[in-house]
Amino acid sequence: MIDKNSARLRRSRQTRLKIREIGAVRLTVHRTNVHIYAQITSPGGDKVLASASSLEKELRAKMKSGSSKKAAEVVGQRIAEKAKAAGIESVAFDRAGYRYHGRVKALAEAARAGGLKF
Repeated sequence: MIDKNSARLRRSRQTRLKIREIGAVRLTVHRTNVHIYAQITSPGGDKVLASASSLEKELRAKMKSGSSKKAAEVVGQRIAEKAKAAGIESVAFDRAGYRYHGRVKALAEAARAGGLKF
């Protein structure tokens, strides 16, 4: 019997292989019960080019909790701003095996609205 987390990691492996194959800059999402994190990594996967999370002081003022869709939207907007500042236009979206639903979807749509192309 495979537990929930190892099944998610197995699903994410396939996505990461495909993204590495096309050599794209990657927007990765990680979520916990309390917070949501997003980071943009280089095509080689060795450098973090930009990151945002619901832990950041400026973002915490804008939201009640870090585990809501609203928090995910704020983090999505923030990662889009930081990507623009770093000169990144398009990324490959790596949802790390999470379903494209709820907080992950809210973050992705906010990043798209902020000007990132997936």
